[in-house]
Amino acid sequence: MKRIFFTAAAILTILRANAQEVKDSTGYESRKLKIEEINLVSSYYQQNGENAAVTGGIGSQKLTDIANVFDVRLFKYDRKHRKHTFDIEIGLDNYTSASSDRIDLKANSSASHGDTRIYPSLTWTVENEKKGTTFGAGVSSSKEFDYLSFGANVSFAQKTRNRNGEFAVKFQTYQDIVKVIAPVELRQGGREDDDYPSANRRTYAGSLSYSQIINQRLQVTLLADLVSQSGYLSMPFYRVYFTDGSVHQEKLPDSRLKIPVGFRANYFLGDRFIIRTYYRFYTDDWGLTSHTANIEVPVKITPFVSVSPFYRYYTQSAVKYFAPYQQHSGSDQYYTSNYDLSKFSSNFVGAGIRLAPPRGVFGLQHFNMIELRYGHYMKNINMSSNIVSVNLKFK
Repeated sequence: MKRIFFTAAAILTILRANAQEVKDSTGYESRKLKIEEINLVSSYYQQNGENAAVTGGIGSQKLTDIANVFDVRLFKYDRKHRKHTFDIEIGLDNYTSASSDRIDLKANSSASHGDTRIYPSLTWTVENEKKGTTFGAGVSSSKEFDYLSFGANVSFAQKTRNRNGEFAVKFQTYQDIVKVIAPVELRQGGREDDDYPSANRRTYAGSLSYSQIINQRLQVTLLADLVSQSGYLSMPFYRVYFTDGSVHQEKLPDSRLKIPVGFRANYFLGDRFIIRTYYRFYTDDWGLTSHTANIEVPVKITPFVSVSPFYRYYTQSAVKYFAPYQQHSGSDQYYTSNYDLSKFSSNFVGAGIRLAPPRGVFGLQHFNMIELRYGHYMKNINMSSNIVSVNLKFK
């Protein structure tokens, strides 16, 4: 927690200096770049289970992850009074995993036991309030020991004439490089080799959405996506055991087409209650279909304190290529024992508490909000996890 408060002190210094800029008394919008808000999100995730894909669908899935995301949003107005927003985000995850440590079955503890992932991103948007249009573009990257990803996106949104509706379209791509790290017994010569071969993975996604204010209490959004993946889509260190006892690397098709569609509705029940609902249907050409239903009900305890209980139910079918430990045979063209691709259902339940006092958290004017959330996740295939997160906002 010391790191969080040291960072908070630095943020407050920046915001105090930013607030001391002299404003033009004529109401002219300054074209200098200013800080709009800063967010710091930290979370701790812990998981247990007995269906590790690294060991062929059996074995410990114990995992812990500590994640930190630092987000700074800057803005300025240009000569045409268009608002330009620059969102700079840097994420850093550090995890330890009992299952990935078993890439080498003979090692008590190997280099794969833990890893650190770094994922920066930059997004630029320009909003023309007069025309009701918003254009955006962004780039991102993610790096860990066996994985390197580069992403890019462009987006456009147009409000309706009465400003009660908005249509949005977004295109994204991710170009990934995967180190093909095989289980140790399947490597050439059966020994460690740091000079791993690599393979490419490509993702292209298009998203459409339409949001509409129905009345003062109800807002709805329709969502649709089309995602195409190609290249090396298997996980190279996931084992698959055949009926004859032999061990193999996971093998999946080199293309996948995903189609999710969703619906979101927010209903404002008086001044103290909001009912937020979400449903998504998903299908792909690997044979997986799923349904997600989510509800969250923020409740204002006071004008500055609210709690948000939430619940999510999820269910999916198995892909055509899944079978448990020692259930695949040599006649199978593709095979996996990864239980994330099996048939299961899950429940995720928890709550958050949010404090946003008008004079700032702890009386610090620019410390705008603090939110603490906890969730417990349960699968019906002997897997569970817990996550706790804290979000600090400065404005």
